[in-house]
Amino acid sequence: MAKQTKDSRCSFCGSSKQDTLMLIEGLDAYICDKCVTQAHQLVLQEFGNKQSKGLDPSVTLLKPMEIKAHIDQYVIGQDDAKKVLSVAVYNHYKRLGQKVDKGDEVEIEKSNIMLVGETGTGKTLLAKTIAKILHVPFCICDATVLTEAGYVGEDVESILTRLLQAADYDVASAERGIVYIDEVDKVARKSDNPSITRDVSGEGVQQALLKILEGTVVNVPPQGGRKHPDQKMIPVNTNNILFICGGAFDGIERKIANRLRTQAVGYKVKKDDTELDLDNLYKYITPQDLKSFGLIPELIGRVPVLTHLNPLDKQALRNILTEPKNSLFRQYVKLFEFEGVKLVFEDDVLDFIVDKAMEYKLGARGLRSICEAIMLDAMFDIPSDPNIKELVISLDYAVEKFEKADFKKLKAA
Repeated sequence: MAKQTKDSRCSFCGSSKQDTLMLIEGLDAYICDKCVTQAHQLVLQEFGNKQSKGLDPSVTLLKPMEIKAHIDQYVIGQDDAKKVLSVAVYNHYKRLGQKVDKGDEVEIEKSNIMLVGETGTGKTLLAKTIAKILHVPFCICDATVLTEAGYVGEDVESILTRLLQAADYDVASAERGIVYIDEVDKVARKSDNPSITRDVSGEGVQQALLKILEGTVVNVPPQGGRKHPDQKMIPVNTNNILFICGGAFDGIERKIANRLRTQAVGYKVKKDDTELDLDNLYKYITPQDLKSFGLIPELIGRVPVLTHLNPLDKQALRNILTEPKNSLFRQYVKLFEFEGVKLVFEDDVLDFIVDKAMEYKLGARGLRSICEAIMLDAMFDIPSDPNIKELVISLDYAVEKFEKADFKKLKAA
């Protein structure tokens, strides 16, 4: 058997030991990890194994209606966004399973998605729910920490690092994954005009995202960006990675209103204009509005599918409290079951919580804050009192605890 030295090289590609992650020694030759991977792919392609295209033959391909039915169990409303996501995920699966035919010149391209909606309407929840049924690696990344290369913060390549971690560092598996980039509106440039100086967390980050979204081979640091400068980079091809971007785009309603020739204050429509839904201007959003908000045209073009999430009305908030499998009330009931206590909410309490959530305009997240304020004292006292076997939350009790929390400060803010 050959003995490895510092000058040992791969017998196939000629790479030195320092340039490879692993150099396997044989009787009179060596082979590196990259050549092993390529040889494995060639064998699979030769024998027509589906896994060569990244689709496990044991995986049942879910239809868009089946994907949406699963999401419906956890997310209330937002049918338009659910349909868009369901179709995108389904087409992503079909694209992975597309067989390469030399005579067929039609190649299916991926369609990255942009989700736009107010805070608390369920953008991140949609992404997390889809992750439960996927048979491909999935990760959620935050765009607020991204900066231009060379500045304090994370490089855009860290997005692919998290996808690699979700795939247990299986590059072939990561290259067919799905990435959700949250808070993408936070990297919008500050004005509609191109910056003549370096916009560290805005326009520069968008330009760095272009190559990843469109599809290219990116050298990814497996342990993060700058803390391990001596680590060996892992090449990842992003051609088959589906990107879903989400953001609140706070203030974009005014840009939509201006484009629709309405008055920004009060959104009063002129007499010669058609009937508009002034409570939900997000439904009229177009790529032009994203450009006015601060996204560069190159980025908008690489995320062709644009959809919106509707603001939550009282009925939707009421359903969120009780209907989903992981609804807030079921979570509190479960918490008290651990203490051997039966928890009961009166119907008037539901209406009270919903009314306050609408008043403070925090969406579904506001429901959790209000419930925590009401339940805090009970969750503090009951674990120490073994005599309590049942707790009924009445309207008077809820109002008392809510006023004690002094939410007026939140409203003033």
